[in-house]
Amino acid sequence: MMGRKFASRPTAARMAVSALALMLAGLSASPASAGFTQTFGDGKSLSIGLGMRSSYTSAEDAAPSGNDRSNEFNLDSVRVFVSGSLSDTIKATFNTERDGDGNLKLLDGYARFEFSDEFNIWVGRMLPPSDRANLDGPYYINAWSYPGVVSQYPAKFAGRDDGATVWGKLLDKRLTYAAGAFKGHNRIRGASNQGDNMLFTGRLAYNFLDVEDNPAYYTSSTYYGSADVLTLAIAGAYQEDGVGTAARPGDYGAVSIDALFEKNLGDAGAITLEGAWYSYDTDGVTDVAPGFGGASGTANVGGIVAGEAWLIGGAYLLPAKVGIGKFQPFVRYQTFDPDASRFDIKQYDFGVNYVISGHSARISAEYSTIDTGPGADSDRFTLGLQLQF
Repeated sequence: MMGRKFASRPTAARMAVSALALMLAGLSASPASAGFTQTFGDGKSLSIGLGMRSSYTSAEDAAPSGNDRSNEFNLDSVRVFVSGSLSDTIKATFNTERDGDGNLKLLDGYARFEFSDEFNIWVGRMLPPSDRANLDGPYYINAWSYPGVVSQYPAKFAGRDDGATVWGKLLDKRLTYAAGAFKGHNRIRGASNQGDNMLFTGRLAYNFLDVEDNPAYYTSSTYYGSADVLTLAIAGAYQEDGVGTAARPGDYGAVSIDALFEKNLGDAGAITLEGAWYSYDTDGVTDVAPGFGGASGTANVGGIVAGEAWLIGGAYLLPAKVGIGKFQPFVRYQTFDPDASRFDIKQYDFGVNYVISGHSARISAEYSTIDTGPGADSDRFTLGLQLQF
């Protein structure tokens, strides 16, 4: 029924084609480089960059009428990246992101004390050590949409929190470790964390084949055949009184295991496989709702649900170049089994990336079906453009 309903809306298809034409036109008109690095000698430098994601989405029953397909053009993300160094050891990062109201907000802001490959300290607002999806962020995942069904570590804004992380790369950079302490969840009057308990997080990842070429403890979910990767990682988080109300608090705990395999097949292209398992525990307590006590959407309050989740995905980069890029079909499946419900949440994603310059320039088409319970299924189609300079 969903397929027939989607096919019966030619307006959505025409707008999708128009969106692709506009995106390609915008891509060809983009400057070759919009970022720069200025050095000042003695290890001093300043770098500035830009990232953006824009999309057209047609979603079932999402129009104002409530029973028609929506047709929406969105500026999903605009990021300004700034980093500087005072020396080879003392550095800083400042990044911004567009929020849901169209305003630029602080995304990252942290001091970096980078002593060696083996030992470094970051202090400020950043991505806590967590699962691969969160450390990928929207710009470095395989599919277009972020896997929010399964990746649900608490965060202040876009996966970030305020705190400190110690990280390093050992054993010829094959073993990456990261451990952090952060402001954490439910710090508001009436919610569970009246004792200002911190959130503690950690991650260990081991590269069995090529070492993943990423900054710090960050990750990517595809390298478009530039490396042979087999990485297994475990991550976890714990916060005393992290969920619930002040009258009935509960400890929050989470653990996840993720794996990535990518193989360059030479003239046959490249294959990518990804999987992850998650377990979220709330100590038998129901968490407060987001917005509890008038909390803002970036206050890191409420919304944690106990349960178990799985993710599995795959992609295949075709070897032949077509025009200025290569095609990469992908599939992904997510499921979340809440402890307090008989019904699982499931999402299926099918799509193709047109890869022009790795994660710096790609166009994605994605069709998703989402099942949240009997009679509550829906679908959406998204066409997106991603650029980074």
